Amino acid sequence: MMNQPPSPEQPRRLTWLDEWYDFWAFVRRPRLAPRCRRIRPGTAWLLDWRLQISPVRLLGWAAILWGINLFLFGPIVMGIARQAGATHAVDPTNLPWLLALVWAPLVEEMLFRYGLRRPGIALWLVPVMILALFLGPGIGQTIVFVLVTLAIYRVTSANVMPTARARKSLRAYRRWFWLVFHLSVLLFAALHLFNFNFTSVQWWMLPALVLPQWFTGLVLGWIRVMRGIGAAILLHAFFNFGPLMAAWLAMRWLQSAGLV
Repeated sequence: MMNQPPSPEQPRRLTWLDEWYDFWAFVRRPRLAPRCRRIRPGTAWLLDWRLQISPVRLLGWAAILWGINLFLFGPIVMGIARQAGATHAVDPTNLPWLLALVWAPLVEEMLFRYGLRRPGIALWLVPVMILALFLGPGIGQTIVFVLVTLAIYRVTSANVMPTARARKSLRAYRRWFWLVFHLSVLLFAALHLFNFNFTSVQWWMLPALVLPQWFTGLVLGWIRVMRGIGAAILLHAFFNFGPLMAAWLAMRWLQSAGLV
């Protein structure tokens, strides 16, 4: 009997090597390609929000990002920060857990990455999320986010075939997707310059200060395009947890040693 091809309901599990190859191929040539083969057919809403990668694998990616940012980009950022007289705006004695683990992943992923697969929605979503960003964590931002979520659900809950005009626009978007993707990553990194307070800084120092956010943005963008917005939000939260926990542990040690 001839061997049967793998069933689409039981796709082959992707290895770390598969994912690394796919990530680097995507970064070299960002494409609005079909999603990861493990995503099964479903409504547009579920495809975006349903977690299509195991939390353990996402933790693995977070650990990779922590290692790269700590051992590769960390020394560069610290050296440039000393030259620029830059200090981090986060108070280590009052760590923003809710902001870093909830609000930042939700707002930043919706602002910078949701529209990568939904360019039509991005036309109104991006301005609204910029407003939410300026409102800051609180009741106003919560209301904006709930209304945005309901509006997106209404638009994407049914798989409606695009019109001829929409298909033409989508073809143009696909052609320039590589530029849109990298611009979104650069803007995401630039936003994190507001994490620093400066005394004296030269313009060429600024990109070096956000190298960790730039590389993290590449991974988050790839995850969003291939795995959905839900996976990108969760990975973002996992990634933010690492530095916060390290800062919290360092403060506890300093306090127990009587140094602060």
